[in-house]
Amino acid sequence: MSNTSSSSSGGIGFIGLLTIVFIVLKLIGKIDWSWWWVLSPVWITTAFVLAVIAVTLAVAIFLPKRKGT
Repeated sequence: MSNTSSSSSGGIGFIGLLTIVFIVLKLIGKIDWSWWWVLSPVWITTAFVLAVIAVTLAVAIFLPKRKGT
């Protein structure tokens, strides 16, 4: 007999949940933050991912390629 199981990770992650919590708190008046800070989990994560991509591309483009190794 074969025991196969399939697992898929779906749903909302921590950043998405944190963003939703901040939005709800803003809309019900519990926090008096600017919308920039309410949505900060989204834009900070996006900025981090873009920075990692930029560094990866810079390393791939500017490091000399080794030959014969």
